[in-house]
Amino acid sequence: PPATEIARRAAYDRLPRVKITDLLLEVDAWTGFSECFIHRRSGREADDRNALLTVILADGINLGLTRMAETCRGASLRQLAHLHDWHISEAAYGEALGRLIDAHRAMPLAALWGDGTTSSSDGQQFHAGGRGAAIGDINARSGNEPGVAFYTHVSDRYDPFASRVIAATAGEAPYVLDGLLYHQTGLTIEEHYTDTGGASDHVFGLMPFFGYRFAPRLRDIKERRLHLLPGQESGPLLAGMTAEPIALGHVAAHWDELLRFATSIRTGTVTASAMLRRLSAYPRQNGLALALRELGRLERSIFMLDWLRDIDLRRRTQAGLNKGEARNALARALFFNQLGELRDRRFENQTYRASGLNLLVAAIILWNTRYLEMALADIGTADEIARHIAPLGWEHISLTGDYSWNVEDQPDPDALRPLRAVNSLLAA
Repeated sequence: PPATEIARRAAYDRLPRVKITDLLLEVDAWTGFSECFIHRRSGREADDRNALLTVILADGINLGLTRMAETCRGASLRQLAHLHDWHISEAAYGEALGRLIDAHRAMPLAALWGDGTTSSSDGQQFHAGGRGAAIGDINARSGNEPGVAFYTHVSDRYDPFASRVIAATAGEAPYVLDGLLYHQTGLTIEEHYTDTGGASDHVFGLMPFFGYRFAPRLRDIKERRLHLLPGQESGPLLAGMTAEPIALGHVAAHWDELLRFATSIRTGTVTASAMLRRLSAYPRQNGLALALRELGRLERSIFMLDWLRDIDLRRRTQAGLNKGEARNALARALFFNQLGELRDRRFENQTYRASGLNLLVAAIILWNTRYLEMALADIGTADEIARHIAPLGWEHISLTGDYSWNVEDQPDPDALRPLRAVNSLLAA
């Protein structure tokens, strides 16, 4: 609606100005997410919570421990390195992210953005510095700059519930199911959206085994062909859009293998991305790969017909992908140190950077949502307008400077900071 932009500006102008350190302290008081980062050996929580949050912030804004020790008061490099080695892990990041997202899902304003049953995923490119032509690390879309992609899943309530590092030259399709199956939140996804890079016949074939509806936005849909069942006639309307029929006999002959394959993925015996990468590399005579491809062709043909006639499906897909792109803009603003480049080539540390960034994004979304509820109620915004205002703004958050943790100045967990008055906006 036309009034959305006016209401968005009015609401964000009322939000308190806050440092990123104070924001993390406040969100931690609400959720206790720092309790998830326990000692790897003893299982104890960190003795110094501020130092632990400093390590998480160093990952999230790509500053690194050395430079963070120089800009943070009261924390030495030795202390930060010890905390990172013994308290930071991928499992801890996942559990902490789950706490933030579950707290966000319970907020009334979040329910206006969606019912939590749809999601989208997309990759965001981060350069690693230098040139990649000499090592062959060239991506057709991103050029010959070496780097990696952070592949992130975002729900219709803007919750970034999964993120992982993939190679810049890798396809995105094998990783779509990983985020849907292996996240640590209470989300129950039913419909998932991707762009063309996240779609393949193998992914189409696997989605129904886990109860997901796959709805990618296919860029070249007019060039793709429909595959009908044996004996079906396309009719004059679809005569030029069909190709060879589905090999139902081959699918039936390998049905038990498909069930075992899906069960292994569901139980976590093997990840979906590992198996999909292997199947895509198999020669054509591999029976399981061909059976999954035929099943995927059938699912894709049904989806294409739904896409062509269902404008609501196209709108839902576009809206879901737009939320992911908006989240990427916030992530790019946060990951600003070292020119936004990943200088550490070790996969483990790159994974920590991706997880720290995603946790920081989730914390900002939770903080914004809670204060937007108060600001929108204060200016009397209707729900029909509020549902179009995203919790992804960061102009009121101070991201740079010395990172100090002012514990004494924090409001009580049950209280909020006062909103800014309208007549003080120019002086703020």
